Amino acid sequence: MHYFEYRNGELYCEEVPVKKILKEVGTPVYIYSAKTIKRHFKVFRESFSKIDHLICYSVKANSNIAIISLLKQLGSGADIVSAGELKRALKAGIDPKKIVFSGVGKTPEEIELALNADILMFNVESLEELETLGEVARRLGKKAPFALRVNPDVDPQTHPYISTGLKKSKFGIPEEFVIEAYKKTKKNSYLHPIGIDAHIGSQITSISPFVDALSRLKKIWEELISLGFELKYLDIGGGLGIVYENEEPPLPQEYADAIIKEGRDLEATIILEPGRVIVGNAGILVTKVLYTKENVLKKFVIVDAGMNDLIRPAFYQAYHKIIPVEEKNLEYEVVDVVGPICESSDFFAKERKLPKVKKGDFLAIMSAGAYGFVMSSNYNSRPRPPEVLVDGEDYYVIRKRETIEDLLAFETIPDKYL
Repeated sequence: MHYFEYRNGELYCEEVPVKKILKEVGTPVYIYSAKTIKRHFKVFRESFSKIDHLICYSVKANSNIAIISLLKQLGSGADIVSAGELKRALKAGIDPKKIVFSGVGKTPEEIELALNADILMFNVESLEELETLGEVARRLGKKAPFALRVNPDVDPQTHPYISTGLKKSKFGIPEEFVIEAYKKTKKNSYLHPIGIDAHIGSQITSISPFVDALSRLKKIWEELISLGFELKYLDIGGGLGIVYENEEPPLPQEYADAIIKEGRDLEATIILEPGRVIVGNAGILVTKVLYTKENVLKKFVIVDAGMNDLIRPAFYQAYHKIIPVEEKNLEYEVVDVVGPICESSDFFAKERKLPKVKKGDFLAIMSAGAYGFVMSSNYNSRPRPPEVLVDGEDYYVIRKRETIEDLLAFETIPDKYL
């Protein structure tokens, strides 16, 4: 459930008319609902209340520090994949002992930063990374808590670009190598194995891949315990999908029940890394109609947002529902909704039946709270849009709109070209 709805034909976010926000900040703009985020997190948390667990919100889904801080107030930790995300989590007030550091390409500098921050653990993705972790820990005179990320070769049945648990994926360590890798760490007193980890993908809409992955992790866990490893954390990642169009993902309670059933014999703290399921349907991207045009084959609605603002349709051919900010036309037509970027892939919808719109109208692109602004760019030298958080009757600009001057600020011209 989300808190975007029509009242007397006008779109509201919670208690605030969307057009009121547009008058202040313009378009394009990302708008998030705090009430939706709170509700989604609480439902997810309560679903796992029967077991010892830690929720580490996946910062990559939406990394605005106001969003992270809101989730911190609800008791969330953070799953991070870079030094930038670490600093965001810390600035938002996340307890370092609730931070896990994932990702295949951690640099020695990033590892040092995280060790000095005293995070909960590193999810290590390769044997060479494990070596580097040990070297940095030795240099700092610290013990590095870690879990090896297992690649369980489970098909998550999702888009190939967000599938991470197959053998051909760059992520994790093949399960047949994991036990020996743990054994080797006994020779390095600076490496402290405290768990095991897996993450098989994103936007997963069935339970069976999660259960299959956990079943494989259990076998490795039990073998490591029999070898004398004192493990505490079993990190099962995230990836639970949401509804964009007509998907039927499991409810958080159904997902939790399956995980609890499969893991009931384990004496472990289960770490969960939800991202999209918390923030995906909590955000919209609002854009203004600049022009409409027709050719012999199609009608186009040209808007002021582009693929640089929301790349999912271009990158994944992803579906996002599009609705008018004002319900004032019951006449429908089939159109392509496209942006101003000089790429044919710059579209939000193709051959979509939508209410007829004209120049100056506003459209809301739904389900844009996850992998929206975080994947935006400055392509075509376009400043990125602002982000607004609505909480009841109040709203806050939590990221200002960039300016062209901002884009030029880090560039210099050598004197010889002046």
